[in-house]
Amino acid sequence: MRSTLRTRTLTALSATALALTLTSCGSDDDPGGKATDTSTGTGTGGDTTSVKLPKLDGQTLEVAAVWTGPEQENFTKVLREFEKRTGAKVNFVPTGNNTSTFLGTKIEGGQPPDVAFLPQVGVLHQFAEKGWLKPLGADAQDQLDKNFSAGWKDLGAFEGKQYGIYVKAANKSLVWYNTAAFEAAGLTGTPKTWKDFLATAQTLSDAGSPAVSVGGADGWTLTDWFENVYLSQAGPEKYDQLALHKIKWTDPSVKEALTTLAQLWGKDDLLAGGRSGALATEFPKSVIQTFTGDTPAAMVFEGDFVAANINADTKAKIGTDAKVFPFPAVGDQAPVVSGGDVAVALKGGAGAQALLTFLGSTDAAEIWAAQGGFLSPNKTMDQAAYKDEVTRNIAKALITAGDDFRFDMSDQAPAAFGGTQGVGEWKDLQDFLKNPKDIAGTQKKLEADAAKAYKNG
Repeated sequence: MRSTLRTRTLTALSATALALTLTSCGSDDDPGGKATDTSTGTGTGGDTTSVKLPKLDGQTLEVAAVWTGPEQENFTKVLREFEKRTGAKVNFVPTGNNTSTFLGTKIEGGQPPDVAFLPQVGVLHQFAEKGWLKPLGADAQDQLDKNFSAGWKDLGAFEGKQYGIYVKAANKSLVWYNTAAFEAAGLTGTPKTWKDFLATAQTLSDAGSPAVSVGGADGWTLTDWFENVYLSQAGPEKYDQLALHKIKWTDPSVKEALTTLAQLWGKDDLLAGGRSGALATEFPKSVIQTFTGDTPAAMVFEGDFVAANINADTKAKIGTDAKVFPFPAVGDQAPVVSGGDVAVALKGGAGAQALLTFLGSTDAAEIWAAQGGFLSPNKTMDQAAYKDEVTRNIAKALITAGDDFRFDMSDQAPAAFGGTQGVGEWKDLQDFLKNPKDIAGTQKKLEADAAKAYKNG
């Protein structure tokens, strides 16, 4: 059986605190072998390093992760620094959205990458249970202990053994908006509640802007929509129960959340391209069409990593052309859902452990942060490394939260339900976006798929 994920209540990183930090940055209404030190210089241009790494001349490592485009390019700069310091060569392999399937096939075929990033904690549990993961070595564990809070450490552990480091985090409760579209519609503020959000969307639509850009071709974005609505409306206790399948997807609380989502998804005039357009739009395009073109969309919901696509694929400047506000409150409290990518070793040896050690260091975090579109739970890194004030304040709120946060629900589920393209929750919510009137049918399908996946997972 899969172990029960330790869930935590969001307190310090509350929606109120997040709203204050976002407002303060002008985002609302204000227009192994023995280790040797092989290099100097940190990600922010200092003359010292925070971590010592072994010499790995002649070794070639393979790293696998879901990232493509700007996110991959940003991560590659971290890998280039590792190569410089160790003498190793590192090849990056994109997994596609079906990370667990891709890696499982490679492992069973006897050709696993040395290091992989798992976007679902449920997959870490499954892989650890199968014996596919190597525990952290002493040097990697030292970086983890020094730089990360207990909550993030817990997420990378299974049955008392530490397997991974959550080096990349995400705040998945943000709405990014085009300031020009808001100004053209005469909007001087941002919505705080779901009712106000729908009214804002209607005002934008009436003024000629496609109100909300939805990346429905990628099912994971739809799970994020659901989770934010559900957490705010049903509350953290129900959220934890549904995450572990201790209540069924036919529960009335799920019906209420789907009914709420249908208030937006059921109105073609509020979605860029309507429902059919949303279902044909992948995540990167959902960002691009919000900040480019003759009639850009006004808003796009997703995490802090949206900044990477804004920086790479548009001319919009974060903090002026592109601003952000917290996901609106559906119930009494606005939600904040966290996610992340955990680095794990699939091969033994000094190379994989050295890379995990580097990834857990402040040096790697600062290099990555300087590129934009990245958030780190590394509490020791220099926050000045972040590329813009918006991200810096989001990161500050994350670090302030310490061990108190709610983790992405679908990422806690077995991959067959919460993390695989074309099946499970991803497919069921795409079908719901296509036909938002079929709430009962959607619940039955979600429950059938969840029951099967949790039984087998």
